[in-house]
Amino acid sequence: MKDAACYLKVGESAEVEEAVTGDNLASQWGSGSLNVYATPAMIALMEAAGVEAVDGKLPDGWITVGISVDVRHLAATPPGAHVRARAELIEVDGWRLVFAVSAWDHREKIGEGMHQRYCVERASFTHRAQRKVDVE
Repeated sequence: MKDAACYLKVGESAEVEEAVTGDNLASQWGSGSLNVYATPAMIALMEAAGVEAVDGKLPDGWITVGISVDVRHLAATPPGAHVRARAELIEVDGWRLVFAVSAWDHREKIGEGMHQRYCVERASFTHRAQRKVDVE
């Protein structure tokens, strides 16, 4: 199978958005006691933007999985606001993908960093993971 550069190009990008609700607060996620947008929720939104940017462009049966995240949460966002995350593909190295990620609320940038994903064949990946519980 050819590598990801045959299917993906540097510059591919996507944005995703969500409302800040009781479900994605730091106090709910256990990442703090404040009722503000949780860092893990922001990271998940950034990863979702990466998925959105590339998964539909891969061959049938192929997806990406997250392998690393290095981000900074720069500002708090209260309930009732909306957050949008953007991922832009900045490097394709074989099947490894590197994204610049950022997140914004209605006033300012609230997060930025890097995120890496790896292209895998869904069935093979799922089978390998399932073997961990099948070997008892």
